[in-house]
Order: sequence, then C-alpha cells, then structure tokens
Amino acid sequence: MSEQCIYTPQDFKSDQEVKWCPGCGDHAILNSVQRAMPEVAKELGYKHERFTIISGIGCSSRFPYYMQTFGFHGIHGRAAAIATGVKVANPNLTVWETSGDGDSLAIGGNHFIHAVRRNIDINVILFNNEIYGLTKGQYSPTSKLGKVTKTSPYGTIEHPFTPGELVLGARGTFFARSLDMEIELTKNCLVAAAKHDGTSVVEVMQNCVIWNDKTHAEFTDKEVREDRTIVLEHGKPMLFGKNKTKGLILSGLKLVVGEIGVGGVTMKDILVHDAHEPNPGIHMMLVNMKYPDYPVALGVIRDVEDHTYDDEVRDQVLSVQAKTNIRNMDDLLNSGDTWEIE
Repeated sequence: MSEQCIYTPQDFKSDQEVKWCPGCGDHAILNSVQRAMPEVAKELGYKHERFTIISGIGCSSRFPYYMQTFGFHGIHGRAAAIATGVKVANPNLTVWETSGDGDSLAIGGNHFIHAVRRNIDINVILFNNEIYGLTKGQYSPTSKLGKVTKTSPYGTIEHPFTPGELVLGARGTFFARSLDMEIELTKNCLVAAAKHDGTSVVEVMQNCVIWNDKTHAEFTDKEVREDRTIVLEHGKPMLFGKNKTKGLILSGLKLVVGEIGVGGVTMKDILVHDAHEPNPGIHMMLVNMKYPDYPVALGVIRDVEDHTYDDEVRDQVLSVQAKTNIRNMDDLLNSGDTWEIE
C-alpha cells in the first residue's frame, strides 16, 4: 500500500465464510464497516495494521472473524473492558468494539457506562435488535415493554433502555444512530465516529429475521421511512418527510413536530441541529424521540470535545517518569527501606 493509506473495502474482508442467517441485518452492517474503514484510513492517515476489532459474545461478536484486521473475540459483556485495555496499552491503534444490546447493556452494562464516562478513545458499534439472537430469543434490555419471548411468555414487565439516553447520562461525548439497511448513512456515522477523539457509540437498529423479525418495521419499512425518521446533520435544519416539509420546533421545554405552511409555521421556526453543543438537553430530547409521536432521530446526534482517558494516562505516566529516579526493576526493588535476611 502507498504512504497515502489508500485501501478498498476488499482489503478489510477476511477469507472466512460469513455465517449469519440469510437476511440478518448484520450483513449490511458488515458491508458498512468494510466501506468505512478505507475512508477512515485515507482521511486520518491510518495504516491497515492500526485497525483492531474487539467483540464480546453474540451474533454481532463474530465480527472479528470477518474483518481482515487484528481482532479479539472476548467473553460475554467484557468487550468494553478489553477494548479499554487494548487502547491504553497501545494508543496508536484505532480500536473498534462490536457488541449487541444484550452483550453491552445487560451483563456488560457496567463496563459500557464506565467506558463512556471515562471517554476513552474507542469506537463502539452497538447492534440493537431488541432480542438475544444467538441464544435463541430471550428478551434483552432494549426489548419493548410487553414483548413475548422465551423468557417472558406473558410479556416482559421491564421498561427498556434507550441506548442514546444511557450514553448521554454517562456523560457521553459522541452518539449516532443508523439503520442496518441504510449502508451509506451507517458508513458516514462510522467515519464521523473515527474522527471523534473519545468514546463514540454508534447504535445500529438491526433486524433479527429469526427471533425478532420486523421489530423496527414501524419506522424502517421503505414505504414509511422518510416520514417516520429524521436524518440529522450538523448545521442544517431538522427537516424530514418525503418533501422535507415537516420539522422539529422547540416549544417551551419540549420538541414538537410542525409542518411548514401549516398553522403559521415557517422555516425560521425549524430548529437547526448543533451536534457540538456541550449542553446535552436538546440531544437528550432527540435520542428519546419515538414513533408515532415523533420521527426517530438518525445520524450524528452528539459530537463534543472533552479530554480522553487514554491521553490523561499518557500524560500522567510521562509526568511521573520525569520526576522519579526509578528507571528499572532493580531501582524499584532497592528503593525505600530494604533488609537483608540471613
């Protein structure tokens, strides 16, 4: 490869047979990732050997086998912990974590929120199919209230997490959302995530054709998608609908949907998206929008700057090294009080 780090998606495809179920949304996400990596490499000057994929357990966690990169297939719920260790040990790597809604938000929930809180420079791709797919259809932390599954035969009585709300509540600095079938949008979100210095979380609403088919269909079906989702772009009005005549308006302390030309609504009333606003108030409203009251927010919702854990670790180590007389293990063992035992 040239010094310009020019690659193609084929350079990131492994020789392993992809063994997800036919029709699974994971295929589209894999396609998006393999398209995003060459752009990341070109724009940031990353050579191929800097890319690392870390996973936990679940269908999404087969990802390292299908990527021609360094990789580590971890254990259930521990992908964020492993990714954190990898990044701190080798800050030059661009670390990508692939994990499902069960893997990240149930057994791995503690690791997830603390990785976000620490703002370590890793990129988390959160596959959200609202079910445990690999273990055959148990409800997950994002399953809808009342969902009938193998572990909730009379309907789940638990209120689900909204991943974006969880990220923002943990002081997250980057959150984006996409749909599995929107390959270009997912790719763009991933490139933006790579450029972000800190923890980035990209939630992809993914379909499990076997255990939770069409769980997102009310807003992802092609016939209704334009009217029931809104793709946010920094600096642009929050418009949606087939003719881009509907938009979001701030009314008091909440968002409302308005239509240009109806009830006196004009373009001046439509909010302009500011992904870089430090105050998470509007971002929190956006991540919590749900159909039918609102369109579901897609694209980069939050992207703000803050210091990162890995940079702080590096600076602290350098500071201590500059002040200490201990240069090796012998110096350490002979420092302080010592005794000779006869």
